[in-house]
Amino acid sequence: MSVLKPQTIKEIQNRKEDQTFDCKSIQIEPKALAVPIVAFANADGGVIAIGVSDKTRKIEGVDNHAAKLNELLRVPFDFCNPSVPVTCSYLPCTDMNGNKNRILLMEIPASPMLHTNQSDEAFMRVGDKSRKLTFDERVQLMYDKGERYFEDMPVYNASISDIDMNAVDNYAKLLGYSKTAEQYLRENNHFVTTNKKREEEVSTACILLFGKNPQLFFPRARTRFIRYDGTDEQVGTEMNVIKDVTFEGTILNQIEKTIEYIETQVAEHTFLSQSGKFVTLRDYPKFVIQEMTVNACCHRAYNIKGTEIQIKMFDNRIVFESPGKLPGMVKVSNIRNTHFSRNPRIAAFLKNYQYVKEYGEGVDRMCRELEATGAPELSFRTDGFILRISVPNVAEKVAEKVAEKVAEKLPEKRQRLIDDIIEKTKLNGAKLSENKIKILRLITDDPYISRSDIAKETGLSETSVYRNIEAMRGKYLRRVGPDKGGFWEIII
Repeated sequence: MSVLKPQTIKEIQNRKEDQTFDCKSIQIEPKALAVPIVAFANADGGVIAIGVSDKTRKIEGVDNHAAKLNELLRVPFDFCNPSVPVTCSYLPCTDMNGNKNRILLMEIPASPMLHTNQSDEAFMRVGDKSRKLTFDERVQLMYDKGERYFEDMPVYNASISDIDMNAVDNYAKLLGYSKTAEQYLRENNHFVTTNKKREEEVSTACILLFGKNPQLFFPRARTRFIRYDGTDEQVGTEMNVIKDVTFEGTILNQIEKTIEYIETQVAEHTFLSQSGKFVTLRDYPKFVIQEMTVNACCHRAYNIKGTEIQIKMFDNRIVFESPGKLPGMVKVSNIRNTHFSRNPRIAAFLKNYQYVKEYGEGVDRMCRELEATGAPELSFRTDGFILRISVPNVAEKVAEKVAEKVAEKLPEKRQRLIDDIIEKTKLNGAKLSENKIKILRLITDDPYISRSDIAKETGLSETSVYRNIEAMRGKYLRRVGPDKGGFWEIII
């Protein structure tokens, strides 16, 4: 089972129902319980805590309802078609009456088959709901499930000696698994199995997550970052590639290295806001970079072996290209609120490492962060077997919009600033010279203007410009940042 089940009663009471967790009263009818069981099996798997009210979270327990409990234990076999291989365990508790009791935990694995209830209705877990599928969605899901479980396929010529047991041990400890690393592999997620010929087999997911050298078996299971000069990809004599870096290793290592490197390539820009203050904005929000990288590694189709994940950064956008179309029933129209893991074991692994916060929430949060800045939305396109997601340069788009609005008010604002400064000097019994006023006007138009450009515009020498600026520094002008790369800010 790949979904992390609750370990304490308090965790059950505090945990929200979501893509992989649900609570049900012991009084639930068997046919009603079949719905979430089928929904979890058709999606990413999940855990159902029985004996806990899903509305009030009161602890009922199951020990005083033997007949009802037996009915519910039969649901995966009697009310699900085909039957769902559920694993059951009990968690000791004190019920709402103060008596010792137990909670039943039903662990439902993500299934390679399509499951229905006793009425031949198919459901799928979407967020915290079990949604009934249409006929077309059922057909699509059956097709996608055939592709989905490539991660469970045995890797030719791989053995347990190809696994980094330290990586397995670290993950097992994270889950609270008390046995050895090798036992974890043999007892969980079909990572290491024995076939009918009594030969040991290691799964694709196991190699990708824990392999000493995953690229030995999957040469293109890697991430490549390419930085271009300009807004278009050029080839031949006009090739404009200025950075080309490839990251290999396990999926976790790739994600960590890729995010770390992209962060060194994300620029920050300072510009004048509508309020008249200078603000600094990143080209791309940090969460968007992380989520896009994780999604690419988590949801790529690893059965497509001819290319790697490519992340292409242009001056105005960054494009994430991942082998495989949008997975399952996910479409551009519903991508913000529909989740389907092409690789559920890999997805669960990354969730346990906190790279996936909540199933199905990442894309929606990315869109909300971009919307908050006023930048365009993500762009999705499928070319052949490659999914391309384009993220706009936030700083560039926001700066353009702000600049337009600032430009509209600039003449009025500039005159008001200059008038305020002149009035301030009069109150102090002084007078601002025409040369100083000219310099202030130019700086108001362009805070980044150089002394040499001021000299050209005013007809003054650079030495004279320097003296005038120094005379106003601290009174009417403030330097922000270094001499090279900084800018001037007018103060009143």
